[in-house]
Amino acid sequence: MINLGFVGYGYWGPNLVRNFYATVGAAVKKVCDCSLQRLETVKATYPSVDITQDYEELVKDPNIDAVVISTPVSTHFSLAKKALEEGKHLLLEKPMTATVKEAEELIGLAQRKQKVLMVDHIFLYTGAVRKIKKVIEDGELGNIYYFDSVRVNLGLFQHDVNVIWDLAPHDLSIMDYLLAKKPEAISAVGISHFGNLENIAYITVQFPDNLLAHIHVNWLAPVKIRRTLIGGSKKMVVYDDNEPSEKVKIYDCGVTCIENKEDVYQMLVQYRTGDMLAPKLDTTEALKLMSKEFIDSINQNRKPFTDGEAGLRVTRLLEAANESLKEKGRVVKV
Repeated sequence: MINLGFVGYGYWGPNLVRNFYATVGAAVKKVCDCSLQRLETVKATYPSVDITQDYEELVKDPNIDAVVISTPVSTHFSLAKKALEEGKHLLLEKPMTATVKEAEELIGLAQRKQKVLMVDHIFLYTGAVRKIKKVIEDGELGNIYYFDSVRVNLGLFQHDVNVIWDLAPHDLSIMDYLLAKKPEAISAVGISHFGNLENIAYITVQFPDNLLAHIHVNWLAPVKIRRTLIGGSKKMVVYDDNEPSEKVKIYDCGVTCIENKEDVYQMLVQYRTGDMLAPKLDTTEALKLMSKEFIDSINQNRKPFTDGEAGLRVTRLLEAANESLKEKGRVVKV
């Protein structure tokens, strides 16, 4: 039985506690939060769980085997470093850290302490994303031409990070997993209408072999959109996370170009349109699978699916995108 301590019971913390509470092999022992009102909610919902406002008390508890952190990203490094130093396994909410240097230090510390370090890239555990990965690996899409993602809604404005650090980790982690290629460069433009934090941003990621990715994130949209398009030489995919069913649709369509040998400047474009397939997806809650993966990786003494390296790759892209954003879209090598 892996005894767990949780830090942060705000927006995401309750979901983490709920899922780990139901996970075989896991025991929710203690929850830490700065808000006494939130802690009273924990006690009312889970009477057997201890509560505390003192992180030192939680992290030094010898009965706690692993710590789950879901606090603002600016606090991740200090809290995570302390947990690893105390010999705890660690699960961090996305994004992993606020800088690449911090992420690299945590990875090195976890390796020295021989502890599991995992990042909550939750969409990688969804049936939709896992199905798309299989479709790509099976070669159904052919050569991937582009990855285009939109993640917009009205709010929730953050007080400590801009819209890139808040929303883009989801799309960047999905992109990193599905494309499995090392990007060459990244650029980003955005603007702030309230305060100093950008609330709208457009990110472009350049890959080898004419592969391009584009991500639009926005806190100031009239509707909630969670849609990704992936275009290939054989087929194309539309992934709409807002759909109650048929979240993934595979289109047998594309474009074929034939050069006219009589005129080197002329190219004939042929369009191919075929059937649409909406494959059956695993509907298991992603957080349930993520919770099980954390416990299994500890018990099996192995790297988790979304390990520290995955978190580092996303943090590196976020840091580079933010650098480009501050310099009006300058292309940054990654």
